[in-house]
Amino acid sequence: MTTLKSTLRDDLTTAIKARDELRSSTLRLTLSAIAYEETAGKTSRELSDDDVLKVITREVKKRREAADAFAKGGRADSAERERAEGEVLAAYLPTQLSDEELSAIVAEAVAEARADGAEGPRAMGAVMKIVKPKVAGRADGGRVSAEVKKLLAG
Repeated sequence: MTTLKSTLRDDLTTAIKARDELRSSTLRLTLSAIAYEETAGKTSRELSDDDVLKVITREVKKRREAADAFAKGGRADSAERERAEGEVLAAYLPTQLSDEELSAIVAEAVAEARADGAEGPRAMGAVMKIVKPKVAGRADGGRVSAEVKKLLAG
């Protein structure tokens, strides 16, 4: 069975051979983030595919935030580079949920939380607890919480 990490390594080798600088540097940085994660803490460990996905998701989020910061700072070239790196990594993530799919999952969770008696601000936590495992890796946390707030308010 091929792990996600070995797929990243194979793709890095291919990118280096193809002299694809953007792809190879992005994958190299991501693999080092994975290696760092594996050695962080008291004992080193091999990351599961789910853990590797979390690292990739975090790296994509970093790229998006950096691109926004560069764009605000008037550095369009750097912003474009960050966006391109984010797109390279996004290809390794599960297909993202559409707004309609996310809305349906959140609406179901809101109904479930209300049935359990969660109301007001406490409902937010209860709903997020129900939604998170259902959307894991397929929707950005900010998108999820915005949708939850919208449906709890409505």
